[in-house]
Amino acid sequence: MVSLKDIAEACGVSVATVSKALNNHSDVSQSRREQIKKKANELGYLPNMAAKALKTKSTHDIGILFADAHNSGLTHPFFSEVLEGLKSEAEEKGYDLTFINTRSKMNRMSYLEHCLYRNVDGVVIACVDFLQPEVVELAQSRLPVVTIDHLMDSCATISSNNLGGMQKLTEYVVSRGHRRIAIIHGTPSSVTSARMAGFYRTLEAHGIDIPDHYVVESPYLDDEVSYEKTKELLALPERPTCIMYPDDYTCIGGMNAIREAGLRIPEDISVTGYDGVQIARMMSPKITTLRQNMRLIGQMAADKVIELIEKPRTAMRSNRIIDGEIFEGESVAMINK
Repeated sequence: MVSLKDIAEACGVSVATVSKALNNHSDVSQSRREQIKKKANELGYLPNMAAKALKTKSTHDIGILFADAHNSGLTHPFFSEVLEGLKSEAEEKGYDLTFINTRSKMNRMSYLEHCLYRNVDGVVIACVDFLQPEVVELAQSRLPVVTIDHLMDSCATISSNNLGGMQKLTEYVVSRGHRRIAIIHGTPSSVTSARMAGFYRTLEAHGIDIPDHYVVESPYLDDEVSYEKTKELLALPERPTCIMYPDDYTCIGGMNAIREAGLRIPEDISVTGYDGVQIARMMSPKITTLRQNMRLIGQMAADKVIELIEKPRTAMRSNRIIDGEIFEGESVAMINK
């Protein structure tokens, strides 16, 4: 293994000068720094990260806590895009990512214990039960923590604009002449609460009152449950002219039920999704949806946790809200008002 001493001898300088050059200290000239770095690359030098961590008290490692109810892992349609943005931004700034869990072949660790065991500098939390005691314990620890789409005391948060997004989407449906609008919302969470507030605010602004049986619940990403809930809505004596779904996958489940009932989309009944995942644009008709800026959410989460790590005295634990945009698609018909 190539050492600092080997590089120093090859360049004819001291070990201290090599160390300063590789760490970009200003008291080594730029030309000398470039010469030393070039020689280090030629010799195949790799820094001893363990030794560096002991010296700087930083591992340049960010923990990722992600545990959705469907165990979809990296195939999760929303989080996979968030993770890609987080990963690219973290790597650009010299950080690695480590997934946090509670399972071990030897023993079981809490989320916080695993973070301390892995010696991560900070943590990003997404798609978990934020009320779970172990999640609360981690959020309230000394570690810098950023949450995604959920506000917690002592943590910074990056949120999609769920309130504003649902207002935009509902406004679009209303602008197409719909008044009998049903909604299948996700399981209770801060995200669901914000979206339902946006839905009701928009209806109220237009003087639209919908019956209680037009509002039903289905778990996020569960196309089978949304299929059954859609069948219930279609069986009503006065069925809705539009059904809004909590995400694009539940929308696809609903579309299957509508087609099986012999109805056309959007000629007989309109639908909307949410998230704007790629499959929504591949369906026929293309699903009208709210496209979240998932990659930017990931990038902002990486930026914020790194700021908390590197600037603990000045970084603010604020809530950054990221707007989405309407993808009009082809699944909402214009009807007579």
